[in-house]
Amino acid sequence: MTSLEYSYRHCQRVASRQAKNFYYSFYALPKEKRDAMCAIYAFFRYCDDLSDHAPSIEVARVNLRRWRAVLDEAYAGGTATAVAHSALEATARAMLPAFADTVRRYRIPKEYFADLISGAEMDLDKTRYATFEELYRYCYRVASCVGLTVIHVFGFTDEKAKQYAEWCGIAFQLTNILRDVREDAQMGRVYLPKEDLDRFSVTEEQILKCQPPPAFVDLMKFESDRAHDYYERAHPLLPLIHADSRATLVALMEIYRGLLKKIEHREFDVFAGRISLPTWKKLLIAAKSLLRW
Repeated sequence: MTSLEYSYRHCQRVASRQAKNFYYSFYALPKEKRDAMCAIYAFFRYCDDLSDHAPSIEVARVNLRRWRAVLDEAYAGGTATAVAHSALEATARAMLPAFADTVRRYRIPKEYFADLISGAEMDLDKTRYATFEELYRYCYRVASCVGLTVIHVFGFTDEKAKQYAEWCGIAFQLTNILRDVREDAQMGRVYLPKEDLDRFSVTEEQILKCQPPPAFVDLMKFESDRAHDYYERAHPLLPLIHADSRATLVALMEIYRGLLKKIEHREFDVFAGRISLPTWKKLLIAAKSLLRW
């Protein structure tokens, strides 16, 4: 097995273990594109781990600066041997050959990965958002940039696809934010915009204490409607990507929108426990998407 083959296999293992909402949709892709998606996911996953699992904010900052340097090396044509002499852990070294091959093969602009690292850096310092405009910038970096990289793997026929992919990422991240209100509060973070909290007379303290007032439901309904609006805005993306990738995109959108609908069905009681779709449901969505497309 060559180092590149080993690297792609490593990325596949990472995605199968950790890409809980993404991996099931990968099955509908041709093998080459599926491998590329796993390589991209491994890059994103490791970026998150460097930040989230660091023992301190200072260490996390150093880790992310180092990861940005690795990104530069990958785009400069760095080889697996060169990467192996860096200070990265073995798991990072294992995924880099596949990642470098993927970005070269699919001509993915470096700026999207750089922006995602900037989004991870935002989480180190910024725990509040005054306006939706501020939150949008964060969502773009941590989610829209993922969509913009992915459509290069899917293949697209019109530059308008980039705007729709951006909106799709916003919809996905807003869904994540609504699901994770309790977990974020436990880490001292409130992603719901302050202007929206004020509009519905909900305080940061109530969220941080996980003691939401009755008006919290109205606030969450407002944010849920906003997410649905971005799903609708992103819908025209489907016919613009290559036919062999449409089933995967449909599955991704249905899985995330299904999660949003489950949050709504629970009447936005996100403090009682983490809301998720069961594995069988994700597999069913992926299967139906494959049959449809």
